[in-house]
Amino acid sequence: MPKPEIFITFRVSAEEKKLLLEYCEQECRNQTDVLRELIRKLSKSINKKPS
Repeated sequence: MPKPEIFITFRVSAEEKKLLLEYCEQECRNQTDVLRELIRKLSKSINKKPS
């Protein structure tokens, strides 16, 4: 996989950050991996929609 070249920065609420951290801890994964997976799922979801 190529090295990422783009950074995305966005704000979240304290509760959203807590949820992300709890999920990461539960799954023994880091935040970057979890967020990348969510983005990839969006791509699959978009591709399934009829034109």
